[in-house]
Amino acid sequence: MGRFSRLFKVVRAKIGQIGLLSFVTLAARKVIERVWRPRCKCADLCRSYVGGGHGLEIGGPSRFFSGIGQIPLYDVAAQIDGLNFSSETVWATTSGEDQPFVFGKKVLGRQFVREASHFPDIDTGTFDFVLSSQAIEHMANPLRGLCEWARVLREGGVLVLVVPHKDATFDHRRPVTTLEHILEDFSNDMGEDDETHIPEVLELHDFSRDFWACNREEFKIRCEDNMRNRCLHHHVFDTGLAVHMVDRAGFRVLAVEPVPSNNIVILCVKPLAGEVVDNLAHLDAGAEWRKSSPFPSDRAG
Repeated sequence: MGRFSRLFKVVRAKIGQIGLLSFVTLAARKVIERVWRPRCKCADLCRSYVGGGHGLEIGGPSRFFSGIGQIPLYDVAAQIDGLNFSSETVWATTSGEDQPFVFGKKVLGRQFVREASHFPDIDTGTFDFVLSSQAIEHMANPLRGLCEWARVLREGGVLVLVVPHKDATFDHRRPVTTLEHILEDFSNDMGEDDETHIPEVLELHDFSRDFWACNREEFKIRCEDNMRNRCLHHHVFDTGLAVHMVDRAGFRVLAVEPVPSNNIVILCVKPLAGEVVDNLAHLDAGAEWRKSSPFPSDRAG
């Protein structure tokens, strides 16, 4: 089926599912998200750390880091390698193992085909930076992933992490995952075959905010086939949970920025050997990001 034929089919099904008014609202939101993308306040700081370095992007390539994205980084890095669980994903057709990692027509680096939380064959301290945009919610064991990303960073290297905020997504009806649950998954070495969250997703998913989910039965099949497609959002994040996770992974937080329309951005650094990490200013109830957050649950604490 051609791209436009598929799009027409999705539009017709979506209007039948949620009604014309809700569809117009959803479509308008999607257009605004693609067209109105002001740079993040921390973009220049991120660029200063990434510039000239060799990095790894988990789950990319991402428009967020492109020239029209909210934190343009592709143009300042010397090399960016990509890591995806498969060469064929729902979001993009990437190249296979050790083939070029490409955004548009630009070759950024080379491609790894690996699980995002386990790639022991990549040497410790290989990269100057790690990037990840809207990938960690698809991981059953996000803390294990963060620890693995920290391992392949050199000391003083940075992580630019972008996480969807539940208030502005189709997950908004779901409760924020507790830090205790994240820690339990890490302690139990939870694998990607985890199906714990599927009943909650099926019950609370907001189809009026999900453009491509048009049929509940097909959506259920997709969720249950997650090992093949990795579309499932295992966990649901607010800014507080995201900051606590990177803190538990041992990073020193440099900047936290909840940004419209639906993202949390965290810039953090792998500490030097023996360095004492203190992220209290970003963790406590008076953290600066709470005052400026566009998301109600952040401001409510």
